[in-house]
Amino acid sequence: MAKLYVVGIGPGGLDNLTYKAANVIKKCEVVVGYKFYIELVKDIIVGKKIISTGMKGEIERCKLALQEVENGIDTCIISTGDPGLYGMAGLILELAGDIEVEVIPGVSAAFCAASELGAPIMHDFCTISLSDLLTPWEVIEKRLEAAASADFVIAIYNPKSRGRKIQIKRAIEIIRKYQNGEVPVGLVKNAGREGNDRKMVTLDTVDFEFIDMMTVVLIGNSKTYIKDGKIITPRGYNL
Repeated sequence: MAKLYVVGIGPGGLDNLTYKAANVIKKCEVVVGYKFYIELVKDIIVGKKIISTGMKGEIERCKLALQEVENGIDTCIISTGDPGLYGMAGLILELAGDIEVEVIPGVSAAFCAASELGAPIMHDFCTISLSDLLTPWEVIEKRLEAAASADFVIAIYNPKSRGRKIQIKRAIEIIRKYQNGEVPVGLVKNAGREGNDRKMVTLDTVDFEFIDMMTVVLIGNSKTYIKDGKIITPRGYNL
C-alpha cells in the first residue's frame, strides 16, 4: 500500500537535511512542495515527478499529494524546517482520511539560527509567527504579551513581508514593556542556507531594515547575555 510522507527538509541547506529525510525523499516517486522548497532539494530529486504550487497553495498541494497516494504511488510532501511547526503535517493529517501518513522531523529554523548565534535557546522558549494570514493579529499580540511577561526566550518567525512591515516593530514594543532594552537579540537571515547573514543587537537597537521574511528573530530573556561574541541564555547551573 502506498504511503504519504510529510518531510521536514530543515532550513534549506542539504547539510542540515537528516539522513532519514534524505532517504525518504530519494525513495519516493513523487515530490510535492512549494516552488521555493522544491528548488532547495533539486539536487536529490532529479528524475522524479515534481508537483509544485505557489504561495497560499497549501490546501491544493496537500490534496494533490493525497491523490498520488490514492493512485498507489509513494509520495512525499516537503516543508522547510520541521513539518509540524508551521509546516504541512497538521493540514495533511486533517485531510488524510484512511491514507497512511508518516511525519519525518526536520531541523527548525529557530534551532539552526540559535546555533549560529551561540546558545540563546537554553531554557524555556516559544515560537511566535507574526503572519496574520491564518491567525488574527489580536491573537498574536496576546501571545506576545503572554510570552514576554513570562520571561520566555522568543523566536519570531515570519517577522516581515512586502505587505506587512509594522508588525515586527509592534512586537518589539510589546516585549520591551517587560524586558530591559539591553536584552540581546539575534537576527539571522537565511539560517543554514545560501545568503546567510546575521546580526547581534539589543531590544533597543533592533535593525528593522535588516529584517525580512527569511529572518528569524531570537529575543533573549532577562538572564540572556553576550560573551565572546556569542549569545548565551543560562540554564541555571551553579558555576
